[in-house]
Amino acid sequence: MENHSQNLALQPAPQATLTLADVHAAAGRIMGQVVRTPTVRSETLSRITGAEIYIKFENQQFTAAYKERGALNALLLLTEEQRARGVIAASAGNHAQGLSYHGTRLGVPVTIVMPRTTPAVKIMQTESVGGKVVLEGETFDEAYAHARKLEGELGLTFVHPFDDPAVAAGQGTVALEMLKDVPSIDMLVVPIGGGGLLTGMATVARALNPDIGLVGVQAQLFPSMYDKLKHADLPCGGDTLAEGIAVKEPGKFTSAILAQLLDDVVLVDEGQLESALALLLQIEKTVVEGAGAAGLAAVMANRAMFEGRKVGIVLTGGNIDTRLLANVLLRDLARSGRLGRLRIVLQDRPGALYNVVEEFNRHQVNILEVWHQRIFTSLPAKGLTAEIECEARNREQIDLLVHALRDRGYDVTQVELA
Repeated sequence: MENHSQNLALQPAPQATLTLADVHAAAGRIMGQVVRTPTVRSETLSRITGAEIYIKFENQQFTAAYKERGALNALLLLTEEQRARGVIAASAGNHAQGLSYHGTRLGVPVTIVMPRTTPAVKIMQTESVGGKVVLEGETFDEAYAHARKLEGELGLTFVHPFDDPAVAAGQGTVALEMLKDVPSIDMLVVPIGGGGLLTGMATVARALNPDIGLVGVQAQLFPSMYDKLKHADLPCGGDTLAEGIAVKEPGKFTSAILAQLLDDVVLVDEGQLESALALLLQIEKTVVEGAGAAGLAAVMANRAMFEGRKVGIVLTGGNIDTRLLANVLLRDLARSGRLGRLRIVLQDRPGALYNVVEEFNRHQVNILEVWHQRIFTSLPAKGLTAEIECEARNREQIDLLVHALRDRGYDVTQVELA
């Protein structure tokens, strides 16, 4: 991919700069204060994707995300006066926890402004590592505006989650470690929200290997950097699994640098994110949040782009709500055909359900739940609909059951996921 940036809109040179030396300096500062996470070759994912897959486990940081690196580097660059006054940020995610944890450890007061709509668990997680949380506004933009207001009123130092050279330099240490561990990696696939992680990593990678492939990944619902670099106008917004990269306005500093360094930006949809997250848990036995699965999702969705390459993927974080994780895993079982839901029209008389259950037994399909619907239906008064959730070895086993039921005269519909 020697002609990098050929697909991206060229931007003016950024006023702020970032160099390999900046990232090396950051690595020296934060050494021993963040986890030196492993980079491991995945035999199974390599076989599935047709690429040689190397995984960087940033979900093993203390706060379970790479954001610690940039936050810590920014804190260590503060003057004594700035450290005494404290820092402030607007964040409801991993930046808040990383900044709070390391700020508290270093004796720097940390204030985090979050929207009032922030889930209680995120507030508690931030407070548990030492941050002072201020709730203001209904949206992130309102919380951000209030944080900038407090910055001036209280004399605090604002630490931006991504659009800051010091933060990007800290994030770039991820690439330093990856390429030291596996120098033969010839392509990096990295999630983009505001662009801080990939700005740091791309700076390192391009300096060490000018021909390395650099691909950014965004959630299809939040294609803000994609739009900016490709002069596209895709809608931006929605309820994405990858809330860690759900950024409506990417950084000015980061987008200017990425326009010069990236080969491409690709989009992944919600189903692809869910499948990648489930696969990482099943195969690598590791928990990631939606954004953390974006790199693998991109490789699986664009096989021709990555086939035969030595691809580095960053599992950027592992902070996912357990109920959401359970939903994702069950939905993945449904997509794969291991779980099914059949809607069957029956006559409302003794033995009707028993006869259907017998067919499930003959096909060795396990029944998990049964729902009867007699009232809210368009069927005649003597009819009813039964919905049966079931578990099978694979999709073929459920298909055989459906065919058998239809052969016996039943009206059967399989309820599919969107």
